[in-house]
Amino acid sequence: MTKKEIEERKALARQYYMNGMTQKEIAEKTGISKPSICRWVETERWATVRAGVQITRPELVNKALGAVNKLLDQIYESNDPELICKLPDQLAKFASFIEKLDKKANVVSTIDVFIAFEKWIEHRASYDSEITPEFINALRKYHNMFVQESLSK
Repeated sequence: MTKKEIEERKALARQYYMNGMTQKEIAEKTGISKPSICRWVETERWATVRAGVQITRPELVNKALGAVNKLLDQIYESNDPELICKLPDQLAKFASFIEKLDKKANVVSTIDVFIAFEKWIEHRASYDSEITPEFINALRKYHNMFVQESLSK
């Protein structure tokens, strides 16, 4: 298999993975070994990207607020002055988490746009000769780089 063919199958494998297929299913559909799929998932952080697409910010905020509510109930029911004194610090940590969530939400929104754009490009490629597989692969490469760099900040 040529390098070009591997890259094309890798791009297809990524698309299948982002759409929720298991690594075993992807290996069967693409003809790429499961260890290779596993390696791509790990080295290119596909799982992180997929999780970012599948978990919404409102869900995470609701869970965080639920945790804050539970924490407040526990502290107030305990009547423990030491726990009550620690409350501002714990609330500050939750506020920091929600602030970080906003940053991640921006990355998730970007990923959503990239995925929609890639689908549009793939459709357009069926009748636009200027959109080549090489062009699509280059777009995906730079999309991935952007997301990985954004997540590591």
